[in-house]
Amino acid sequence: MRAPAMLLLSGLALAASACTTVEPTPAPLPVTGGSSGAPQPVAGYDWFFHADEENARLAYGLAESDDLKLGMECARSTGRLLLNAMAEKGAKAEIHVESGGETERFPAEAEPSQLNEGVFLSAEASAAEPVFQRFRRVGWLAQWRDGQREAYAPHPESADGIERFFAFCG
Repeated sequence: MRAPAMLLLSGLALAASACTTVEPTPAPLPVTGGSSGAPQPVAGYDWFFHADEENARLAYGLAESDDLKLGMECARSTGRLLLNAMAEKGAKAEIHVESGGETERFPAEAEPSQLNEGVFLSAEASAAEPVFQRFRRVGWLAQWRDGQREAYAPHPESADGIERFFAFCG
């Protein structure tokens, strides 16, 4: 009697599994425009936003240090930016940035850095430049420094500072 009972249980198990509903695996979502290519935040580095009544600053660097990769300043509603960056001594006097496929080079003034052997670059730009408008939309900006591309992505808690900066600048 044991064998028929086992056979019956096996048959019931097979029948039950045949009737079981299996959820279909959803098709992958279509990729539009290829990979996002969005860089990931880097531990310790972030975008820092600060504003007072008349001026705002957005800077990418290491918190509470002199380690600045790229800084932007503006006066309220002017639409004009002052860009600041560090470069190696002898580097071309320009600030070269890109974001989401847009790129721009801004001629800069170079002066010896007070912090290291390099130079401090300053350039002026319009906040309406396509590269900055793309930065507002995608949330990251890359800079070409000394022949190397460095991508600067915010951490989630600081991402809103980018839009706040550009809204302030006008």
